[in-house]
Amino acid sequence: MQREPPKFPCEIDTELDRISSLPGHVLGQILSLLPIRDAVRTSALKRKWRYKWSQIPRIVFDYQGISISSQDQTTIKNKLVNIIDHILLLHNGPIYKFKLSHCDLLGVSDIDRWILHLSRGSTKEFVLEIWKGQQYKLPSCLFSFKNLVYLELFNCLLKPPLAFKGFRNLKNLDLQHVTLAQEVFEKLISSCAMLERLTLINFDGFTHLNINAPNLQFFDVGGVFDDVSFENAFVLALVSIGLYVNVKHDQNVSYGSSSKLLRFFVNLPHVRRLEIQSYFLKYLAIGKVPSKLPKPCIDLNYLSIRLNFNDYEENSAALCLLRSCPNLQEIEILARPEEQAVVGPVTDFWDDDHWKCLFGQLRLVKIVGISGIRSELDCIKFLLSNSPVLEKMTIKPVSNEGGWELVKQLLHFRRASIQAEVFHLEL
Repeated sequence: MQREPPKFPCEIDTELDRISSLPGHVLGQILSLLPIRDAVRTSALKRKWRYKWSQIPRIVFDYQGISISSQDQTTIKNKLVNIIDHILLLHNGPIYKFKLSHCDLLGVSDIDRWILHLSRGSTKEFVLEIWKGQQYKLPSCLFSFKNLVYLELFNCLLKPPLAFKGFRNLKNLDLQHVTLAQEVFEKLISSCAMLERLTLINFDGFTHLNINAPNLQFFDVGGVFDDVSFENAFVLALVSIGLYVNVKHDQNVSYGSSSKLLRFFVNLPHVRRLEIQSYFLKYLAIGKVPSKLPKPCIDLNYLSIRLNFNDYEENSAALCLLRSCPNLQEIEILARPEEQAVVGPVTDFWDDDHWKCLFGQLRLVKIVGISGIRSELDCIKFLLSNSPVLEKMTIKPVSNEGGWELVKQLLHFRRASIQAEVFHLEL
């Protein structure tokens, strides 16, 4: 048998280093997926790789990319600043994405310099998360980013210059633990005409959420606020709202004919998925709650509600919503059994409803945190008897005590769907 001649070292190196022969843009993509520390280290592989990392378009400074072994905070801070300065100084290509999210980095003044450097380029995605210390006041140069598409800020203070006209290309805005004035918030939202996704979590400085965004499709908010309204947001489809403070009965709010529920839905004609969290249902129950909305939410297929079954007004608002969503496919109800104060005649509330075959498409129901009180059972009975195509209902009590007794009661409820199965989940 004829043997193959031995290969020279250069031939072996060529076969083993096929990755170096890949096109430049492919190598750039590979380096972009590496932590910045490992991307920079590729310079030591061979001459062809030297400083190739300096052209990667995505730079992420986080704990995974930069790990410094030291207990002294001053040492950590100085090393972080030196590393970021060094990388930005050597970088010689466009930076399309910049993320700074290191748990050991305070809102140091050096960040101003880095943002100024980026403002002169073509940055499309900017993420800044300050995990320690006071809120970082953003420099005015951030508001001069012309190509920004994605903006995410954590623990920052926003005060744009008077000449700020908005981010004309911005599509995704994520603000968490931020502070900005009421007029600044409204101008920021209304001046970003291309905005599609908006996230607001734990904010200060504004209490009225006036949303004017013609292209907004996703809205997620959780915090303390007084009011929320939509204007020119007719394509909004995915909404999640959590009010983190209970709406007290003795506050100076009118409970007359003006309904918060009607105002909230009047400009949401195409909402498909709605999550009502914390105490927001209590807010929607302010005013005279109608039996159902003037215009049904025909596109809504998923509804999640945080509900106090002991509260008459919240039950009224929940029932109004259910009556107004004929095409629901999935319902989730999260009970708040720790609130025991009964407001109004809740007994027989759900039994008084005479609607039949209300949910023609409802297939999945999940009810969590119930304790077995009358209004909870009536709600379950109502859903079972009005859902002809229901496939599965999952019940999870607030405690295992009395769980089987609850199951026995559920087994006797009439079901509009012969295939509906009721499951009891233990804690």
